[in-house]
Amino acid sequence: MEIIKDQETMEARIRELGAEITAIYKDQPLTMLVVMNGGLFFGAKLAEAIAVEDFFIDSISASSYKHHSSTGNVELRSFMKLDVKGRHLLILDEVLDTGRTLKKIKEKLLDQGALSVKTVVLVEKTIPRPEGIDHADWAGFLMEDRYLIGCGMDSDEKYRNLPYIAAF
Repeated sequence: MEIIKDQETMEARIRELGAEITAIYKDQPLTMLVVMNGGLFFGAKLAEAIAVEDFFIDSISASSYKHHSSTGNVELRSFMKLDVKGRHLLILDEVLDTGRTLKKIKEKLLDQGALSVKTVVLVEKTIPRPEGIDHADWAGFLMEDRYLIGCGMDSDEKYRNLPYIAAF
């Protein structure tokens, strides 16, 4: 296993992202929608770094992966509890890979009346995304296409809890 981003580097970047997001949303309510399970760890750290007074957190369960490979289909297993209509939403996921998951969630939120929908990921892979969103609105790190673990990224649900980003 090779450590790509150590804990200190990662946490410093998350604080920077929090400051950038705070600057945009400081005077308006913001709802962060965490894509589970991968977004859990990054979401908790980023939530601490966002200083917006009217700040809400909700979650969604979505997946397009099975045993290390994309299935090509995005499955929404559960949707947010809060009403979407009239909200500024920030979809948070740990990694932007094919972009299909974030695209499907974003389209659904806009269809349901969200005022705005932005995306934030810890890692954006530098690959073409012909069927997904091209880029996240905010990305912690741009990385080549490798199988990553840690800070929410997993291998069959293992390694999500690592406080750094690593590759096999």
